[in-house]
Amino acid sequence: MAPLKEAISAKHKLAEQMPFNARMFRGQLTQEQYLLYLRQQLQIFEAIERIGLPHNRLKRTEAVQADIEELHAQGHTADFILASTKAYADYLSARSYEEILPHVYLNYMALIFGGQMIKKHVPSAGRMYAFDNIQEAVQSIRAVQKDEWADEVNKGFDFNISIFNELEAECAVMK
Repeated sequence: MAPLKEAISAKHKLAEQMPFNARMFRGQLTQEQYLLYLRQQLQIFEAIERIGLPHNRLKRTEAVQADIEELHAQGHTADFILASTKAYADYLSARSYEEILPHVYLNYMALIFGGQMIKKHVPSAGRMYAFDNIQEAVQSIRAVQKDEWADEVNKGFDFNISIFNELEAECAVMK
């Protein structure tokens, strides 16, 4: 069996290259577009966190909600849930704790690593990307990480790629 990082590298690269992600990394999202993204992230984190996390320092729902409230206070609205996000949240909600761990790996490690580069380019304070102790957060995931998660992590990438595609389509309408 290939190591997890190797087994998911193709989907990881594809997700990173999605137009929505590229625009976010370059700081090209409007506040409404970023707010729409945050609403999708909140759904995913709520679904995961209802089931459980390997460490409480990973919790993101309050931080995402604070970023959303910041943008609401500035008068921005984009508060609908995309069909692809609902499909992923529903999928996550049907998982057990052991089955949710590959999605913790995918979604939280993305914030911990990629998010640290993105946070300076988002049109909010970027609380979603701020961890009290990044090393402890990473270690809590690494302690449970398994190479056997590859199929499930790739399934999570498929859901995220669908969300990025739908976000990009919605952003074209929002212009």
